Amino acid sequence: MDYAKMRAIAEELGAYAEHLEGAWSVEIGPSGPVLAMVCRSKRHEGTVRRIRDQLNKQLAATHPGYVCENGPEVEHPSLGRMRRPDALVIPEEVLDEEGLAVDATQVLAVVEIVSPSNANNDYGEKLSDYPAMGIGHYMIVDPRTGTIQVHSEPCAGHYLNKEPYIFGDVVPFGPWRVETADFRRYGKPGGGEG
Repeated sequence: MDYAKMRAIAEELGAYAEHLEGAWSVEIGPSGPVLAMVCRSKRHEGTVRRIRDQLNKQLAATHPGYVCENGPEVEHPSLGRMRRPDALVIPEEVLDEEGLAVDATQVLAVVEIVSPSNANNDYGEKLSDYPAMGIGHYMIVDPRTGTIQVHSEPCAGHYLNKEPYIFGDVVPFGPWRVETADFRRYGKPGGGEG
């Protein structure tokens, strides 16, 4: 199926999801458009905010005109992929354009916070899709285990470099640094925050 058809289906799924209870996300992966319920916890969102705030303070010096935000989709039509990362580094002017998605060639970095229910997506499909899209830096933050992976140097659908860290480390992420001492792990299943 060509990307235009997949994108049309994804938009129909998105419109359908607006009438459903809860929060939903549509992405286009290797098997086509997927509609998934999103259950982001407070700790998930707190981690996204901490990373976004830290990167935005540094971007003014390293990449003037760029911001770290959450929300926009990233698409690569020739690859047939559309993803919605938890945070991404993009030119600020892109946020004023029409449409829903940012062209992957404009994205410097993406961040995913692993959810308790769908870790395979961040460690599997997205770990293949982001380098194939040409995105230079990918950080996976896992509040289940208190670990972080930083991937860089995309080449032929994978990253050549992978660096592991734990919560509490100061994590090099491209030309930036992310302080993780305030990151929180998820609570035990059935015991509260997840």
